[in-house]
Amino acid sequence: MTAADADARRAEIADGLRRAHERLDAAARAAGRDPAEIALLPVTKFFPVSDVEILYGLGCRAFGESREQEATAKVAEFRSRTTDPAVAWHMIGRVQRNKARAVARWAHTVHSVDSARLAHALDSGARAARDSGDRDTPLSVLLQVSLDDDPQRGGVSSADLRALADEIAGTAGLALRGLMAVPPLGWDPDAAFERLAGLHAALRSDHPEATELSAGMSGDLEAAVRWGSTCVRVGTAVLGARPLA
Repeated sequence: MTAADADARRAEIADGLRRAHERLDAAARAAGRDPAEIALLPVTKFFPVSDVEILYGLGCRAFGESREQEATAKVAEFRSRTTDPAVAWHMIGRVQRNKARAVARWAHTVHSVDSARLAHALDSGARAARDSGDRDTPLSVLLQVSLDDDPQRGGVSSADLRALADEIAGTAGLALRGLMAVPPLGWDPDAAFERLAGLHAALRSDHPEATELSAGMSGDLEAAVRWGSTCVRVGTAVLGARPLA
């Protein structure tokens, strides 16, 4: 990449990030909320480390990834040049149990825990990472809930949500932080996020520490903010169309 290309890419990302923040701020004000309550998580999956470094230079300190192999390599490359302890990597995609140990070495938060078996694999990985010096804090986790109770699309059913939360609260290596969901195909975003807000309120009655709500992406962040999202996961609105995988 030439210097001119690098400057153009930085300008493109800076403009996308500014516009995304403007949307988020406007959505928060329209909902009567403080914009500072809502994090914008740039989703950097499929994008190169150079884009992450541009985002870092623009003030971002958290990044979302969804594929273990890509993320593990990307985190290692980024950390070889930037050792800022404030940087937090979020795993927002589904995690295979055999990848849990690898994810637990670099992830600050996993957004997609939907079974006790995965939770225990991550707990084991987090404790191993602590013992080896790769982490010094519990692994933060969000429960991915299925809003239509269809397990084929990922997410724990609403009926099993409380039991899974209780299971995670009893682990040594994990810290329960809240919920995540993706609206089912064909659903109105407001209806989906209204249901999510109700499930979150019920969860917090038993687990008041689970304050985070990861909801909303580039196409529906306004609806998510109306219903209490504390973290919107934004990829294309900031970085543009995904490059070919």
